[in-house]
Amino acid sequence: MKTPLAVVTLSVLLSGCEPQVNSAVVSDNSPSSLEKEDVSIDNEAQIGAQLSAYTSSAALIDSLNDNAWRQLEPENTIVMTLPNGEVIIELAQQFAPIHVTNIKTLVSEQYYDGNRVIRSHDNYVAQWGEISELSPDYQDVELKSIGSAKDKVEVEFYAQSTPSSFQPIVSRDAYADQVGFTDGLPTAKNNRGHYLTHCYGMVGVSRGNESNSGNGTGLYAVTGHAPRHLDLNVTLVGKVWQGIEHLSSLPRGTQALGFYGTIEETTPIESVRFLEEGRVIEVMKTDTPEFARYVELRATRNEDWFIEPTGKIELCNVAVPVR
Repeated sequence: MKTPLAVVTLSVLLSGCEPQVNSAVVSDNSPSSLEKEDVSIDNEAQIGAQLSAYTSSAALIDSLNDNAWRQLEPENTIVMTLPNGEVIIELAQQFAPIHVTNIKTLVSEQYYDGNRVIRSHDNYVAQWGEISELSPDYQDVELKSIGSAKDKVEVEFYAQSTPSSFQPIVSRDAYADQVGFTDGLPTAKNNRGHYLTHCYGMVGVSRGNESNSGNGTGLYAVTGHAPRHLDLNVTLVGKVWQGIEHLSSLPRGTQALGFYGTIEETTPIESVRFLEEGRVIEVMKTDTPEFARYVELRATRNEDWFIEPTGKIELCNVAVPVR
C-alpha cells in the first residue's frame, strides 16, 4: 500500500532527509534508543494527526500560532513608495550577496528617489530605472550618480552554500530537477546548486547582453505568468511580499517590450527606504510540517466550488502566506 503524501512530506520535514523505512532490532542493551525512537514516532504521528484534521488551507492558516511565522528584517527589506501605494521587497542576501549589497548602498544614498517605473509588459514584468532607458528621445538625458555603489556586477545565480531552510515540494517541474522554498522564496536545485526562480512577485536585476552589465540600478518584478526561461539568465535579488498590485495594475507600455514611450506615461518613484524598525510584516515559515500540509491542501482543493481536485501543484502556484 502506498504511503499517503501527507505522511511522507511530514516525515521528510521532521527528519531533514529523504523518507526511509525504519527498522529496530530489539536487544537487552538498547532500551534507551528504542524509547527515543518511539517518542519521535509518537510525536510525528501526533503532529500528522493534528494537521490532517484541517481540510482547507484557510482553516489551517487561521489556526497557526506565532511560531509558524518569521518576521521580515528591516535591514533586508526595502519599501518603494509610489503615488498609488507601497511595494514591500525582501532582499535575498544568501543568493545574490554582491547585488544585494549594491542595492542597499543605492537605497542608503537615495539613488532610487525620483526614478520611474519605465516598463509594464503585459503578463510579464514591471521595470523601474532611469528615464534614459526609454525611447531614443531620452537617451541624451544625463545619468544620475550611483555614488559609492559598484558600476558593474557579475551575475549571481547560486546560493553560496546549501540553504539550511530549503524544503522541497512534490512537483514535476519542467525546468529543474527539484523545487521548493527557502525562507518563502521559490527555489530550484540542479547539480550545481540551489537558485531562485522567476515566480510571480520575484524581483530581478535588469541587464544588457554583457553578464556584468546589471548592478541593481535597474530592477523589475514579475507581474505575470512565471517566465521561468529567465532562470539562471538574470540575477534574482528578492521578492515583493506586499504591494505587487501597485505594479501589476499599471497601464501597459505602448512601445516594444512594454516600455513607455514618454515620461508622462511613466510612474514616479517617490522614495525607496529600508523598512522602519518596529513595523511588523510576517511570512509563513516554509520548512515546517504546517507548511507541508498547507501545500498539500493547495494541491488538493476540496472547497465546494471545486469539481476535480488535481492532487498536483506547480512551484509558482504556491502562494506563501504573509501577514
